Amino acid sequence: MTGDADAAPTAVDATTVGKVVRDAARGLVGRVMGHEGPYIQLRPLSGGREWDADPDHVRDLTPDELLSALLAEVNARSRQPR
Repeated sequence: MTGDADAAPTAVDATTVGKVVRDAARGLVGRVMGHEGPYIQLRPLSGGREWDADPDHVRDLTPDELLSALLAEVNARSRQPR
């Protein structure tokens, strides 16, 4: 198979606020909230406390990973009391 879908995930530009990425150092998926000094600030998709991530360890998600992460977020929200 060829094409962009098979391309390796790339490092993330710290200015991509709102993008969903993986922090490989922590094994977590988060949304880019901004940057402070040399670090990218990420927040869990379901909300919560931000953490600082080294840009060298942050990468874009593959389309499958992105879909899985977003679906997990929706499922988690659906289990919350209304």
